[in-house]
Amino acid sequence: MERPIFVVGCPRSGTTLLQLMLHAHPRIAIPPETRFLLPAYYRRARFGDLRVPANRRALGEWITGTRGHKFPDLGLDAAETVRRIEEAPPTLGSALGTVLREYARRHGKQRWGDKRPAYIQYLPELFRLFPDAQVVHLIRDGRDCVGSLKGMKWWEHDSHHAVVTWANAIDAGHEAARHCPDGSYYALQYEHLVADPAPQLSALCEFLGERYDPAMLHPEAVASVNPRRKKHHARTHKDVDAAAIRAWEERLEPWEVQLCEYVLGDRLRAYGYELSGLGRPPAAVLARYARTLAWRRQAALRRGFRDGWHRIVSDDDLACRLGGSDQDLQPAP
Repeated sequence: MERPIFVVGCPRSGTTLLQLMLHAHPRIAIPPETRFLLPAYYRRARFGDLRVPANRRALGEWITGTRGHKFPDLGLDAAETVRRIEEAPPTLGSALGTVLREYARRHGKQRWGDKRPAYIQYLPELFRLFPDAQVVHLIRDGRDCVGSLKGMKWWEHDSHHAVVTWANAIDAGHEAARHCPDGSYYALQYEHLVADPAPQLSALCEFLGERYDPAMLHPEAVASVNPRRKKHHARTHKDVDAAAIRAWEERLEPWEVQLCEYVLGDRLRAYGYELSGLGRPPAAVLARYARTLAWRRQAALRRGFRDGWHRIVSDDDLACRLGGSDQDLQPAP
């Protein structure tokens, strides 16, 4: 079995660029964001016993036909995908992996996976679905992530939430580095990747057990696999450059820089990011940040409690159990 690859990180940290770099490899296919893995995990009880073929079919129809899922972006035939899921091993991970494997098969690739920044907050869930997964965590200066999120129309929160999101991503990565089995978690920095991509990608390929291919230096050559409607990914259609490094100096207001550096300072310094030294943010800014942090922590605790209870009362086998075959390596017709 080829180990699945998952690209994670704080939103706006360059994960789409890395997705395309990996997709440019002749053996690896990483699709645009699918948006059905986590909903399937948390709603798995509704599909019942997946040893029943009709339940696997219902799951497949839910994956391929639910509004909000990004299945249409994969370019796969829905009916054929449902049939493949119905024929797959009777576990949730196998059903989800079947979709990703079909995407790889469509591109004539052996390795499959997924990219979504939010997965960094859900690594335990991800490893329950894919126990042998290899997770690649892309890290970018938190101030640049906050500054970029400010400009996204789809970002529905304020800068306080953006700061918490980056801190949570970094902390989740540290936790993964401590507890994941060897060969399961790999971190690299966006700034190093765009400034000198070849050695960074070569080291990444060594972690993945793959031979480095120079095609990875040209993600713009495969950028068309991602939806054109995502205008915020326009840079991925151009040559790789380091122009976006330290963009926060233009995008952030002084109080936002102060907040980032005050609450994220130790984390930023740990990755070599130089602080501006603007000082402590106003008390009102810190108070609002504290309320945001408390709300986010409570939401995470509630989610963890619900999932923990479900795991206590259910002994479902979730792990992906897909095997490999020569047929799987051929492009789909």
